[in-house]
Formats: sequence, structure tokens, C-alpha cells
Amino acid sequence: MNKSIQSFHKLLCIIFFTLLLQACAPQKISVAKYTPEVLISWNQKIMEIAIEEDGLLTLKGLRTVTMMHIAIHDALNSIAPLYNTYAYKGEEIYTEPIATAAYAAYTVAVRQYPDKKSVFEAELHKWIKNIKDENATSKTLAEASALNILNKRNKDAWNGEADYTWHPMAPGVYAEFNEHSGTPVGFIFGSGWAKAEPFMLPAQNYFRSPPPPEIKSDAYTKAFNEVKAVGSTQNPTRTSDQTHLAMWWKDFVENSHNRLARQLVLKENLNLWEASRLFALMNMAVYDAYINVFDNKFHYNHWRPYTAIRWAENDENPDTHADLEWNNLHQHTYPFPSYPSAHGTASSAAMKTLANTLGKGDNYSFVMITEEVDSAGPFSEKVQMAPSTRSFNSFSEAGLEASMSRVYLGIHFRYDSEEGNSLGTKIGGYAIENFMTPIK
Repeated sequence: MNKSIQSFHKLLCIIFFTLLLQACAPQKISVAKYTPEVLISWNQKIMEIAIEEDGLLTLKGLRTVTMMHIAIHDALNSIAPLYNTYAYKGEEIYTEPIATAAYAAYTVAVRQYPDKKSVFEAELHKWIKNIKDENATSKTLAEASALNILNKRNKDAWNGEADYTWHPMAPGVYAEFNEHSGTPVGFIFGSGWAKAEPFMLPAQNYFRSPPPPEIKSDAYTKAFNEVKAVGSTQNPTRTSDQTHLAMWWKDFVENSHNRLARQLVLKENLNLWEASRLFALMNMAVYDAYINVFDNKFHYNHWRPYTAIRWAENDENPDTHADLEWNNLHQHTYPFPSYPSAHGTASSAAMKTLANTLGKGDNYSFVMITEEVDSAGPFSEKVQMAPSTRSFNSFSEAGLEASMSRVYLGIHFRYDSEEGNSLGTKIGGYAIENFMTPIK
């Protein structure tokens, strides 16, 4: 009898401790039922505010949206660890995912744009108003994740001052053309970007591009003659489709590619965790692409086609011929060195991450929408794109077309665009191989 009682007591103890462990263990949730609308809404809100404030002419908007998506990603993976986190390493905890994502977004956004607090409060309320439970825990987790990335990026030099020394006019050397860029005499753009801290890359110069072609080389002559022809304001050799894509791709990468991402995560029914990873990796890749490419630009300090074509009689290449009246398609040149293409680098980096994080691979057909672009430089009148769409059979095809569009626009040589495409693909590959990887 005593043995029976002892066995019964032992069984009760086992049951008790089993139930206790189950109660203390993190609760499992059905990740698949959480959809990404909260991410899409916050992403669009931040981009709209960034465009309103500075027209995306600084890194502030891109930096904000990147930190926001990192904070959301890290918080969600503290609830259900599917991917390795970037910055926050908290204990696994169960709480409400939608509220957590909204609080994380709010915490980052309001610290970057404090004057928009009322806007962000309205956005936050939209996502938490119908959630009765877990709000306090969700807020605590979200704030911990958000403050972690905000502190990590506190002194990242995103808005560092430009530091540039002009060089005497010489073959291949970047020269000022303020009459064409519409900027003050002595103005240079982007040298501060070259010194900002990357989100992923170990250093600003982690990927060093090979040098551009020598000015006397056949490769340079060929590229010179090509952009002189197909990039000019009026030229019969440029097709109507090339003219369209040249203008259509002018939208800033962080704007057009976040717009594309918002479209695709809904189309492919990504869950909240998958979508948060996609947005975070893509924006980190775009940010680092700008840093790396501007480091390369100021390392090589290579001239623009506008200067090269008008000054060709002095370039010591007998096979290039000057045109003192030459102008490009949109009659504007951006005021920073040419090589490699920043637009090509950032777009190719984004497309590389999308090919991986969408779960469909590179060979994926999609339609991308850009309704309007600047007619010339920043602050110029907008022009409507007709048609507003372009179709692609793969992400790599889109990244390459974005890169090559700058040749038809007349602001880059082909080798600028090709290297931009190559550089961006490397940066996107580095992102998906080293960050937010699936937990095995």
C-alpha cells in the first residue's frame, strides 16, 4: 500500500512540474495568421513624411525606415524566433505581434520626426485600438527593441558635413558644372554619405570597385561615343522605350523599391515575420549601397559625361570629339562624381534582397509602378509617366535596367552603370548571407 501511495505521489509530482514548465515556457503562436498590413502602413507613412521634409535628399528617411523595420523584426523574433535578430537580444517572450510591431514603429518614428507625433499617434491607435490584451507587454518589448537600434545608431554620422577638395581641370577628373546642376558655386553632394556608418558592411570601402577605363583607352572611347549619342537631348538612335525607361527610373530607389516591396508582400501573402525581414534587409542593403558607392565615387573622382563631351578637345584622346552644345535627355546632371552609378548600385542591392526574401528566387515576373518623376533635377516640375508601369521577368533584369537607364538619361557612362549593377549585387548578396538568417 505504501509503495502504491509513493508511486501515486511521484506521478502527481511529475504531472505538477510538467504543467508548471508548460506554464512558464513561451507560448507558441501561429505565425502564419499574422499578415503584414501594419508594416506596409508604417512603411508608407514614413516614406511620405520623409519626402515631405527633404525630398529624400538626405539619408534621414531611409535611415529611419531601416531602423524602424529592424526594431520590428527583432521584436517579432523575440516572440517567435524564426530569424536571427540584428541588434536586440532579449529573452523569448509571448505577446501580441501586431501591437508589438506598431509600438516599435512608433517609438522609432517619433524620435526621428518629433514634430509629427500627432500623426504617428493616430497611426499607432489604428493598430492597437482593437487589441484588448497584451498591450503593456507589447509596448515594453517594442520599446526595448527600438531603443536598442536607436542607441546603436546614435552617432553613425548619417548627416556628416561634406568634405571635398576640388582638383584642377584634367582628363577624367570630376569638374564643377553648377550651371547644369543648378547648385551654388563650390557645392558638392554626397561626400558626407561616404563617411556614414553602414548598417551591415564592415567598412565604407568594404567593396572597392576596379578603376574606370583610362581616358585614352578604346573602352573609354566606346563608352564616350555611346552616351554622347543615346544620352543626348534629341537623338534618333535612342528608341522610345529607352527614352521612357530613362525617365521612369528617375524616382529615388528608397521610394520606388519600398513601394514595390509593399505591393509584393501582399501579392505573395507573406506573413508578418517574413515581410519584416524583407523590409529590414532591403532597406539596410539600399542604405549601405549608398555609403559604399559614394565612398567609391570620391575615391575615383571621375568626371561626368556632360563635362567629358564638352571638354573632349582637351582630354588627350584623339578619338573623342567635343560638342560644346551637348546636353543630356533631362538637361540636368547631379553634382557628384560619376563612377560608379549610385542609382544602379542601390537598385541592384534592393533587387538582390527581394529575390531572396520574397521566397520566389530571381526568376519572378512582376510589374513595377512609377507614376511621376522630376522633369529635371530635384525641385523641378513633376512629369507624368505614360505608361506608369514597366514589366520584368526577374529581379536581376530590373536591377540591370535601372542601372543602364542612366546611360540613356545621359548622366553616366556604360561602365558606371555596369559597375553599379555589379557592386549593388554584391552588397545585396552580403546582406542575405550574413544578416537575419533563418534559425536552423
